[in-house]
Formats: sequence, C-alpha cells, structure tokens
Amino acid sequence: MTRLRSRIIATAILPVLAIAGLQHGASGQTPAPAPPPVFPALYPVTDADVHFISGMIGHHAQAIIMAGWAPTHGASPSIQTLCQRIINAQTDEIALMQRWLRDRHQPVPDAKAGPMKMMMNGVETEMLMPGMLSDAQMKQLDAARGAEFDRLFLRFMIQHHRGAVTMVSELFAAGAGQDEGVFKMANDIQADQTTEINRMTRMYLTMPGD
Repeated sequence: MTRLRSRIIATAILPVLAIAGLQHGASGQTPAPAPPPVFPALYPVTDADVHFISGMIGHHAQAIIMAGWAPTHGASPSIQTLCQRIINAQTDEIALMQRWLRDRHQPVPDAKAGPMKMMMNGVETEMLMPGMLSDAQMKQLDAARGAEFDRLFLRFMIQHHRGAVTMVSELFAAGAGQDEGVFKMANDIQADQTTEINRMTRMYLTMPGD
C-alpha cells in the first residue's frame, strides 16, 4: 500500500516540475551566477614596495624631462629616436605605478622629478633616488646643444638608468617585491634599462672625438 501511494505522488509531481521548467525556460530568466570567490593576497604590500614604486615615479619623471629636451637642443636623429622611446615607455610605466598605489589605497605622488621625502629617526628628510641628476647636472644638460647635448645626454642617462637598476637590486635585497605587480614592474625596469645602458654605451663610445 505504501509503495503504491509513493508512485501516485511521484506521478503527480513530475508533470508539475516539468511545467515549471518550461515556464522558466520561456521567461528567459536564469538564476544569478554565484559571486566569484575572494582570495586573500598571497603577499602583503610592504613599506619597501611602496617606497620603490613611489620613488620610481619621480625617477622616471626626471628621465622624461631629460629626453624631452632632445628636439629643442639640437640632438642627432639617433638620440631623438632613443629619447622618444624613453618617453613612451616611462610615461606608460608611471601610469601603471600610480594605478598600483591607488588600488592599494596608498598616497599617489605626482609625476614630478625631485627628491623624495622620507622619515629618518622621526625627522622628515629629502633624498634623491639613486642615479638621479643633481640640479647642477640638469642645468648643464639644459645648456648644451648639438653634439655636446648628445654626449652629455648619453653620459647622464647611463648614470640615471644604472640608478634605476640599483633601486631594483635594493628592493629584492630587502626581501620585498613579492607582490605580483611589483615583481613584474621591477623585473621589466631592470631588463629594459640594462638593455638601454648597453645600447647607450655603444653609442657613446662611437661618437666622434670619443
């Protein structure tokens, strides 16, 4: 008697479920997808990461100023091509670094060349990032024209790029740079600027009079 009753109930329910399924399909509505799981960051952002990214923004900004003088200072075509490549690459990297800081709710510095403010033993001090040109060097480059500008630009930009490579080395030596974004940016900067150092060194050594 119990088995017969179960079959009757099942027979009555199945058509109802089928009709409900047809009505659901006809309406075109589908259940809302489950939200994607939220995974915590594998590596927390460190003060060293923020210092590196913030400092590199100002570092890049100075390189862009230097490269931007090429058309008005009588630079040779090869130097102008190099300068335009530097401007394009480092402008994009500045935007990427500013977005990285913004996404992590960190202060976002403007793209301005100059010393970086730091707290040392409770006292705010200013320091230039490695390789950055002093005010005197910037004035010397700005005053140069033609072949002299080419020569100074290569010498100073090699110094500048070496400083950026040093900043990457210091980042990793501190055990930082584990965040995926910082790791990629640091490695890209190291690879690109090392390649450009080698290129600029060859250009400098083949200049007339050198």
